[in-house]
Amino acid sequence: MVTRAITEVAIVLNPADDVAIAKKEIPAGTVLEDAGGRIEVRQDIRPGHKVARHARGRGEAVRRYGQVIGFATADIAVGDHVHTQNLAVGDLQREYEIGTDVRPVDFYPPASMRYFDGYLRDDGRVGTRNYVAIISGVNCSASVSQFVKDKFRDVSRDYPNIDGVLAVTHKSGCGTELFGEDHMALQRVLAGYAKHPNVAAYILVGLGCEVNQAAVMVDKQRMAAPGHPERKPMVINIQEAGGIRKTVDKAAAEVAKLLPAANSAKRTKQPVSEITLATNCGGSDSNSGITANPALGWAVDELVRYGGTGVLAETPEIYGAEHLLIRRAASEAVAKKLIDRYKWWEWYCRGIERMDNNPAPGNKAGGITTVFEKSLGGVTKGGTTPMMDVFLYGEPITTRGFVFMDTPGHDPVSITGLVAGGCNLICFTTGRGSVFGCKPVPSIKLATNSLMYRHMQEDMDINCGVILEGTPLPEVGRQIFEEIVAVASGKRSKSELSGVGEEEFAPWIIGPVM
Repeated sequence: MVTRAITEVAIVLNPADDVAIAKKEIPAGTVLEDAGGRIEVRQDIRPGHKVARHARGRGEAVRRYGQVIGFATADIAVGDHVHTQNLAVGDLQREYEIGTDVRPVDFYPPASMRYFDGYLRDDGRVGTRNYVAIISGVNCSASVSQFVKDKFRDVSRDYPNIDGVLAVTHKSGCGTELFGEDHMALQRVLAGYAKHPNVAAYILVGLGCEVNQAAVMVDKQRMAAPGHPERKPMVINIQEAGGIRKTVDKAAAEVAKLLPAANSAKRTKQPVSEITLATNCGGSDSNSGITANPALGWAVDELVRYGGTGVLAETPEIYGAEHLLIRRAASEAVAKKLIDRYKWWEWYCRGIERMDNNPAPGNKAGGITTVFEKSLGGVTKGGTTPMMDVFLYGEPITTRGFVFMDTPGHDPVSITGLVAGGCNLICFTTGRGSVFGCKPVPSIKLATNSLMYRHMQEDMDINCGVILEGTPLPEVGRQIFEEIVAVASGKRSKSELSGVGEEEFAPWIIGPVM
C-alpha cells in the first residue's frame, strides 16, 4: 500500500472542502495523508476528478472552493470517487449580499501606464486589428456576401495594413417578429460588428424583402459610413441590384473603393486602458477553475488597475456562483441588473430545459460534475475587482472596469455578443481543447493542463497547466497579461495563424422562428 502526502497528488482548494482534485492518476488503495487524517482511496481517480475527504450522507451538501457544488445522491465514504454517480445539483437556497466583497481598486498612477500599438479610430476607440467587412443583413444574402469576400482573398498583398476582408454572415434576419426581441438583438449585433474598432470600413448586403431591412437598421442603430459620420453606409439589396452576379459586381466595386482609406490606418502607441477584454471558456475540465480561469482573473485585475475593461459572460454558466458576483456589485442598481437577468433566464428556460442542464459530456469526462462546480470555477475568470455594470447581449460596453454581459453559454453565441459590444481582444480558457477563433478579434487560447497543451500545442497560446506543477499563479497571470499586450499590438494568436474565425459569427436566436 502506497502512502503519499495529499499535496503530492491532489489539490485542496479550501480547508473546508469535502473533496480534493487529483493532479495525476491516483490508484485505488493509495493512502493519502491529509490534514484531517488518512484517506484510503477506494476507486481509481483520474486527473481532474474528485476524491472524498469527508464522508457525506445522502442529501448532504458537498463543497469545493469552499462553496456548495451539489448534494450527495448516495452515501459518500472517505476515499470515494465523487462524480455523477453520487453527486447532483439540488435546491440551493442563498441570501444575496450586495456589495459585501467590494474593495477599492488600487489603480496604477498615470506615469506607470503600459502601452500597445493599436489603431485609433475617429470615435476615440482603439482597434487591435484592421478589417473591412461585408455585413449580411439576412441569411438570404449570406452566399452573395461570401462571393464578394472571395474576390479579396489576397487583399493584404496590395494593402498590407489591412488584415483581411471579412464576410459577416448568419442564419437569421427573417421569420421573426418585426422589432421584437430577436430582431432588435440581431440589429444590435450587426451594428456592433459594423461599428467595431477592429473594422475600418464596411458595406451592408441584403435581399430586399426580409424582416431585417438594412436601411431601417441603419436608421435605428445610427450607423454611418466609415470616416463620414454625416453619411449613411452603402446598402446593396439583391432584388434591387438585379440578382446575384450584378450584386456581387456592384458590392465588390464598393469594397474596392474602401480599401485605400482602410489601408491608410497605422498602428500608434495607445494606453492599455483602451483594451476591452472578452473572457470565455469552452471545453472546460476540472482544472479550469484551478489554473487557467483564476490566472486569467489575475490578468483581468491587472488590466482593470490600468483603467481597462474585462468582461465576464455566459449567464447560465455562472448559475450557482452568481451570489459571488452580487457580493462584488458596485451598487444595488448593478446587483439588480444581474438578478433581473437571472429571473429572465429562469422564465426563459421554464418548460424548455433546466438551468442546470450542464455540464456537457466533455466537461464531465474532465472531472466537472455539476453546473454549480463549473460556475464556481468559471466565475474566477472575472478576477476580484468590483462589478461595475451589467449589459444586455450585444449592447455597447460603455463602462470601464470589470463588467458582465448577459449571454448564453454556447461559445460562438456568447463571444458574438461580446465582440458586438466592443471587445477588441478575447481570452479563451479550455481544458479539453477548443480551437475557437473569432475574426475580426484575436482569440488567445489558455490551456488548463499540460497534457492537452502538449497534444494541441499548435492551437494553444499559453500553458496554464504549469500551475499544477508548482509555478505560482501570479506568474502565469503575468504571462497572460503580457500576451494580451503583445497580441493587441499585432502578434498573431494561434487561431489567427490557423485561419480560424470566419465561421464563428453566431447571433443569439432568442425566440421561436416563425
